[in-house]
This record gives sequence, structure tokens and C-alpha cells, in this order.
Amino acid sequence: MRKLISSGSKFEPILGFSRAVRVGSHISVAGTASVGPDGCTIGIGDPAAQTRRIFQIVEGALAEAGASLKDVVRTRIMVRNIQDWKSIGEVHGEVFQGIRPATCFVEVSRFIHHEWLVEIEVDAIVDDLDSGG
Repeated sequence: MRKLISSGSKFEPILGFSRAVRVGSHISVAGTASVGPDGCTIGIGDPAAQTRRIFQIVEGALAEAGASLKDVVRTRIMVRNIQDWKSIGEVHGEVFQGIRPATCFVEVSRFIHHEWLVEIEVDAIVDDLDSGG
């Protein structure tokens, strides 16, 4: 079974992607930036605020896929300025303190939108004995 989770972005059908995809017990959440329902960047100039918004989006996508943050096994954090790692990491720690997924930080030269400071990918696995919710 393959379940596609949409972000509602007009670019999904054009570029051929989904916010998240669940196949069996595995869920992959695409690179997620700090975007509001109106498509505008939330937390301009504030990497911690952008990270909080990203995890809100990720949490919603996981829920729609039948999982939760506790099912996350890996995060990939891409930052425009590696100097921001600590403020981003502190928010990651708030969210995942008891879960402690494997993670990495990678500095990138830029993102699609110049206001984005961080983008995060997440992988989760739902235990067969757990509904994930």
C-alpha cells in the first residue's frame, strides 16, 4: 500500500512530489520549510521560529499518515548558515528529547526561497503493534 500525503502546494503535480509518502510502516516526509497556510514564510530571520513551524507541518503530515513524532527515526536538517545550528538544534531537542532520532546538520548554499533559513526531512517507522497515533 502506498499513501500520498499532500501539502496542498500547486507545485506537487508539476514537480511530482508529495509532502509525505507512507509505504507499509515506513513514512518519509519531504524537505519542509517554514511556510504558512497562505504560502508566506513564517519566522523571517529567526531560525528557531522557522524550525518550530517546520515541526508543526511535519507533525501534521505524520498524523495524516497514521504516525506521530514519537515514530521518527531520522531527521535531516539543512541550514543556510551553519552558525544557526545551535538555535535550530535546541528546538529539535525540545521536540525530540525523549525520542532521539538519528540526525545530521548540513549547510547548503541556498534554498528555493531566499527567506528560508532551514529545511528539514523526516523519516518515521510505525511499529506494527502500534497504530502510530
